[in-house]
Formats: sequence, C-alpha cells, structure tokens
Amino acid sequence: MSVIHAIEKKYKKPHVVDVRSGDTVKVHQKIREGNKERVQIFEGLVIRTSRKDSLSASITVRRIASGVGVEKTYLIHSPLITKIQVVKRSKVRRNYLSYMRERTGKSARLSSVDFDQEEVNKVPEEAKPKPEPKAENKADTNDSAEELKTEAKEPKQTEEEKPDKKKEEPQKSDSSEEKTKA
Repeated sequence: MSVIHAIEKKYKKPHVVDVRSGDTVKVHQKIREGNKERVQIFEGLVIRTSRKDSLSASITVRRIASGVGVEKTYLIHSPLITKIQVVKRSKVRRNYLSYMRERTGKSARLSSVDFDQEEVNKVPEEAKPKPEPKAENKADTNDSAEELKTEAKEPKQTEEEKPDKKKEEPQKSDSSEEKTKA
C-alpha cells in the first residue's frame, strides 16, 4: 500500500451508502451560520457519480427549485455531509445524465426499480459517528458546581417561613407620610 492510500484511508468514512446515477437522494449537510450549526437537507436526482472508491468521490445532485434547476456537487467523504439517504432508485444506462437538464414535467420522469431501501441506507453500528462530548470551560463547570453546593446547603423556605415584605412596606410609607405632614 502506498503512502497516499494510507493517508486517504485515514480520512475516508468507514461506511458510505452505495449511490448511483439515477437515484433520488436526500443529502444531509451541516451548515454553519455565525456560531450556530444546523443540518440542511437537499433532495434531488443524482445525475453524475465520479471516482467511487477514492477519497475525492463525488456526486452531483439536481433538483428544480422555484422553476429553476439547481445542481450541487458533494464530496461523499466530506465531514460536512452527515448522511446520504437513497429515496428512489431508477433504471438508467449512463453515468452522466446530462440530458435531464433539458427535460421538464413528465418527460423528466425515470422508471423506478424496486430495491430494499432499508438495506441500502443501513449504517453498521461500528460505522456510526460517536457523539462528541460538549466542551465546556472549567470555570463554568466549577461555578455551576459551587452554585449547586450552596443551593443544597441552604434549605428552601416555605411561604409561611418567609418574612412578610408587605407588612414592612406599609410601615415605611406611613413613616414617610408622617415626615411630610410635619
């Protein structure tokens, strides 16, 4: 094994869904906006696959959005791609379906093929990404731990045990009224 293959193997995802041209897929992609992160789903027809066994394997997905054709090319092994889900599989005889760009409406339909959707989209247990522990500042965790300790030490007072603030307030206002009268 060459050095290049060893380095590529380190960055490849352990399990990738078998995506072919003619498949209708949902691609789940992480989107970062400022310091927020969310997952955006792009569903469309795979019109091209390239370099299947390589680290730089990619698919081109096309869909019609608001009457305009939109194509996105995704690197399959990118860490930003969280999941690729095959929704429908169609019968095609080409790898690059460029003729689909000119087609709209009924002429853009492809004949579907029966396939086991659960089996194709299944991810083995060892290949599932492990949830990352949340990184918190030690100062934050220490402060919250101290707050919990102080709350545990101080018993909570019931309504009857709390001092009456209402009784004290009218007394203060009475004394202030006496000063203004004098």
